Amino acid sequence: MSARHADAHAELWPSIGLTVEDGDRTPLDLPELFGRDAPVVLEIGFGMGDTMAAMAAADPERGYLGIEVHTPGIGNLLALAGELGLTNLRVARGDAMELVHRLAPGSLAAVHIFFPDPWPKARHHKRRLVRPDNVALLRERLRPGGVLHCATDWPHYAEAMAETLDADPGLERLDTDRGDRPETKFERRGTQAGRPIADLRYRRRA
Repeated sequence: MSARHADAHAELWPSIGLTVEDGDRTPLDLPELFGRDAPVVLEIGFGMGDTMAAMAAADPERGYLGIEVHTPGIGNLLALAGELGLTNLRVARGDAMELVHRLAPGSLAAVHIFFPDPWPKARHHKRRLVRPDNVALLRERLRPGGVLHCATDWPHYAEAMAETLDADPGLERLDTDRGDRPETKFERRGTQAGRPIADLRYRRRA
């Protein structure tokens, strides 16, 4: 970590940080975590956290819970939270699906998966985040009408994502615009490399 990240971690992790342990299925009370009862958005794999911080700053009525394993990204998001005075942000470290298992069904207003690792080699496809078993669990955690928003700059992964999401009987496809998602660093890299950006937005059926 840089000195900026380390200082932010020391100052803010005790109050807004959450360590997710493998195998811990203790239910996570979101109103208790945020200190209020508000709609919660879960972002899986927030990278350096710039997009998540921007969305949380623009949407103070909702709580934003992000999970990441990349230490510099966690430090950067904590630093941004402090610099922007964000009180509606919580930062988790660990395995995302372990965290999802601890959430109550119907407890999330939205789930964001922006530019996850595409695992392009066929033998690694089983490691992809957007696959049927994970999608079913995420959909169950959404409240009726809640939105699952995925984005990628890898066309083959976009096709696989769409096939998986279309096949889930509890989800219905929305439009394919970016919604209120800011541009990300990974998106800019993809655009510069000539790769198309795909946004896939689905709503949980009532």
